[in-house]
Amino acid sequence: MKKISYPIKESFYSIQGEGHYYGIAAYFIRFGGCNIKCDWCDTKESWNIKKKDFVPIHKIISNVVNNNYTNRTVVITGGEPTMWNLSPLIKELKKKGYRIHIETSGSYPIEEKYVDWITISPKKKKKPIQENYKKINELKIVISDKNDFLFAEEQATYIEAPNCFLFLQPEWNNTFRILPEIISYIKNNPKWRISLQIHKMLNIP
Repeated sequence: MKKISYPIKESFYSIQGEGHYYGIAAYFIRFGGCNIKCDWCDTKESWNIKKKDFVPIHKIISNVVNNNYTNRTVVITGGEPTMWNLSPLIKELKKKGYRIHIETSGSYPIEEKYVDWITISPKKKKKPIQENYKKINELKIVISDKNDFLFAEEQATYIEAPNCFLFLQPEWNNTFRILPEIISYIKNNPKWRISLQIHKMLNIP
């Protein structure tokens, strides 16, 4: 294996708290670095990269394998993981029988050949590149005010991938203020589903 390393802020075994696969056990690899830096981001600690953050690929693989967990799903998230060439890491994980999910803003090209599930959460500051709308399995829009519903509908019109799931997720700090509006909106627009950050409700990573 080539001497490749990635900026990894944290890796852990937990429960997927959002979107289509909420509630399943999965191993999370959180990459450092972000090109958007949203004001309401809940992982701001992942933005800045330090030299000590870089982990050799063989060590990353070893950490996943040595967990010995039953559910063989690995979620690659960030920050913005697609800032980095993920192909070597994903290929090695696939060789060992893992299912790969990626969570991204969609603002960089996505190497989808070996990826099982792609979640794109577009941001107004830097929208997804056009080619990614053909690859997406799940569109997840964070809602913090009424204008975000317009953004959600705009993004949904760009999707070219078949059978893409559409989710509206309340911004965590405004959950209880905006939640009634999301519920009402979905009742009137049932193509959308609601996504809640249940891992935060359960107080787990």
